[in-house]
Amino acid sequence: MDQRRPVGPFEVIELLDASGHFPRPATEAFPAATELDWARARRVDPEAFGPDGAWHLVFRCFAVRLPTGRFALVDAGVGPDGSPAAAWAPVPGRLPRALVEAGVGPAEVELVVLTHLHEDHVGWSVSPAGAPAFPNARYVLQRTEVEALERAGDELVLPYVVEPLRRADQLSTVDGSEVLAVHDEGRLSVEPTPGHTPGHQSVLVSGGGRRLVITGDVLVHAVQLVAPEVGYAAEADQDTSRRTRRELLDEALRTPTWLATAHLHQPFLGLDR
Repeated sequence: MDQRRPVGPFEVIELLDASGHFPRPATEAFPAATELDWARARRVDPEAFGPDGAWHLVFRCFAVRLPTGRFALVDAGVGPDGSPAAAWAPVPGRLPRALVEAGVGPAEVELVVLTHLHEDHVGWSVSPAGAPAFPNARYVLQRTEVEALERAGDELVLPYVVEPLRRADQLSTVDGSEVLAVHDEGRLSVEPTPGHTPGHQSVLVSGGGRRLVITGDVLVHAVQLVAPEVGYAAEADQDTSRRTRRELLDEALRTPTWLATAHLHQPFLGLDR
């Protein structure tokens, strides 16, 4: 059963796409973590600790019910067999079924926010035939994210996701913070949270005196929640990522906030003082 959190006029719904073990042991993925860091992380997310040091993680997306009754989708999971994530992630995912179970039809999705262009966050963006999976949606990415892959000459995610969305005229690139949905009592916006990738963004949902941040990969393991200085080997820029993580967590402590996480086993983490 999905979990949900009301935030003013919005409702945030978890969508579990997949779960499995990461190809590298946790100690290799987070080499700077100390024994104390690991002990604290185990208390927060015990299910992340598999046998022989394995890192067990989930792959989660979120739907946001808008005040209009339509939906925003944040991230698109690992995708089907043959998706870009198939080389290392547990495909096929179950996002299409999770959407049905949550009462979300593809035609009801008017926004798809991709926090970044790693393979495990974009897999269900398009159909196996290469058409946008959500025909009425505006797909939102930071311009910096797309340009970074173009400079790198990416031949995996760009042709799988970005080029089909451009052909369909459904790709919307933004520069920095942007409000995507607003209501008298709240709003939904994207906020730059770089480091994990150059154009990584998170989603802020606010209203009714409450805040919820859909974090994407600002933190990918509980060890980064208990020890924000701990870098992840796959981060594009670990110094920027540390700074982003500290700023996000500090702000979450100053204001009553839920963190909605992509890879921790608990989808919603409250950081109230």
